[in-house]
Amino acid sequence: MSNLLTRRLALLADDKHRAVLGGGLRGIERETLRVDPAGHLAATSHPVALGSALTHPEITTDYAETLLEFITPAEHDIAITLNKLDAIHRYSYSKLGSEMLWSQSMPCQLPAEEDIEIAWYGKSNMGMLKHVYRRGLAVRYGKAMQCIAGIHYNYSLDERLWALLHDSEADDRKLSAKAYQSERYFATIRNFRRYSWLLMYLFGASPALSASFLRGRPHKLEQLSDDTLYLPYATSLRMSDLGYQNDAQSGLSPHENCLDSYVATLTKAVNQPYAPYAEIGTKKDGEWVQLSTNVIQIENEYYSTIRPKRVIRSGERPIQALCSRGVQYIEVRCMDVDPFEPVGISLETGRFLDAFLLFCALEESPAISEEQGRIYTENFARTVKEGRRPGLTLQHNGAEVTLQAWGRELLDRIRPVAELLDRQRGGSVHAEAMAVQAAKLDDPDRTPSARVLRELRANGGSFAAFGLHQSERHAAYFRSHPPTAEEAAYFDAQAAASLAEQDAMEAANTGSFDDFVAAYRNSNLCKNVG
Repeated sequence: MSNLLTRRLALLADDKHRAVLGGGLRGIERETLRVDPAGHLAATSHPVALGSALTHPEITTDYAETLLEFITPAEHDIAITLNKLDAIHRYSYSKLGSEMLWSQSMPCQLPAEEDIEIAWYGKSNMGMLKHVYRRGLAVRYGKAMQCIAGIHYNYSLDERLWALLHDSEADDRKLSAKAYQSERYFATIRNFRRYSWLLMYLFGASPALSASFLRGRPHKLEQLSDDTLYLPYATSLRMSDLGYQNDAQSGLSPHENCLDSYVATLTKAVNQPYAPYAEIGTKKDGEWVQLSTNVIQIENEYYSTIRPKRVIRSGERPIQALCSRGVQYIEVRCMDVDPFEPVGISLETGRFLDAFLLFCALEESPAISEEQGRIYTENFARTVKEGRRPGLTLQHNGAEVTLQAWGRELLDRIRPVAELLDRQRGGSVHAEAMAVQAAKLDDPDRTPSARVLRELRANGGSFAAFGLHQSERHAAYFRSHPPTAEEAAYFDAQAAASLAEQDAMEAANTGSFDDFVAAYRNSNLCKNVG
């Protein structure tokens, strides 16, 4: 444990400061495909009973019309967040009829590309912008890849905590409070890049996939059964080069060292033409097919395991929000859906993530060079494809070390952070979560990815059969726990309000969509970096 981490932990352990540890916020976004009773992609539109996918704050769609996304309110305790997520699931099931929510990160067996419907958000200019953006994703990456689901973990620390650290560290007092907070979040992101391979080992849950997913693409996977491909030691094929990948984005240089470089990288990417996309153009036969021919259409197209975020205002773009008001929270995007948990993530996992992310925030975090960035990317790639391989090594401080040895060292460094969190809230839930993860390092068979492969083999080696079995189990749980009258009334009111808001947006539509897109694109230039 570094001297800096020791000093910061001592400061936060002081009775007069400890309360700030409980002030941060946790939110979860869970993606999940709607499937029919046979486990095939649902052919129905987004249920109107759930409200408007454009304007509902908690129930929307991601890429496809059938890819639901549940968004919890931000809460101070991950236990409350997960209760809210559970309520969204139970309410949704009360409106889904015979359909179910797919239990896996990797998709069910998908229909032909042309039969995967892109999400529809109505005829308002903003609704069309979201739809055309997704048309662009189909052109650039294919529709199958966009049907992958994940868990996004939104995490912030109390601004009083940042102020306390700011006041206590003389070298940083020259920075404004806003600049200091942004710098510390970027330090957190850098440490996340160094150590996130550990999350893939501990929580990766996608070692196999439907053979139809690859659509004929070349691969080096092994055959588990007629309909299933896998890698025997993989933890998360979702996060490998078989999942989110793109040649256009491969040239984006490291940008974790400060807000300025991050914004500059994204600003360049949304304004830099890319020849293969230029050949396609933005329109075909008068119909929009993508928002631009640049490296990325909008900031959200940049695929990253973690993002700095700021709640955006109406009509504002993410780059603008970060420029003008700094980083407010981080979004962890590499977590697989846990197929053994009805809501896709366990409370125990959330407790560990809280300790891990606080460790990343408080530990020393020097700037990352290009070469170091390549090493961290390689460590991550090894872990997602071979994380459970006996004797697997990662690159650490110029040497090859075993994943297990480095993992145990990391847990030893995180443990005092977990203990501090337990002292703040009372009890031992964070220490208990740490113990469960330590057991996975001692025995790879305890990892979710190993458990998935055991269950797959018990289902005849079929990914489709295993996914359907787990989806049915989760559906039975949610259907046997319907929403309370109070919960149903709350979500009914949200659904009605969201539909009314979409109607109002469409009624107020002015100007052409072409002009709307032009204005939106022109708003991405950041004039106030800092």
